[in-house]
Amino acid sequence: MKRFFDSSVLVPVFYADHPQHASCTKLFLEAGKDDFCALRTLGEVYATLTGLPLRPRITGPEGISIVRQLRERLTLITLSEQEYVSALELASSGTIVGGAAYDALIAHCALKAGADILLTWNVRDFTRLGPSGDTGASLSDRKACSTSGFRYR
Repeated sequence: MKRFFDSSVLVPVFYADHPQHASCTKLFLEAGKDDFCALRTLGEVYATLTGLPLRPRITGPEGISIVRQLRERLTLITLSEQEYVSALELASSGTIVGGAAYDALIAHCALKAGADILLTWNVRDFTRLGPSGDTGASLSDRKACSTSGFRYR
């Protein structure tokens, strides 16, 4: 099964006090190069972890070490310029505005990867995209879920 990791599952892997640390770490350690995340997710994870109000703080070099670990374990998915613009055009033709556009781009990356499942703790962020993920491609034969087992249409 090809799994696509959202940042909401990757951040807890590297934050031991996060309530979802154990379950997310288990998923991450089981992952391999047949599993994916979006290239932009590296920036999200870095920004989130280095911005947490922790003592001691996660430093820039520690954040880059985390980025390296993600790159070593997962296959990164990018959108071409045309795919990126097309995904935004499709999102704009529906009800997707604001920050939800980023979720549409992540969903588009998951479809491009041929992922069977999208792992996220932010299920609502993705279910509001509708059955096609507002990407123009059908999700009917794919699943998105939270790590608690939610199934997306």
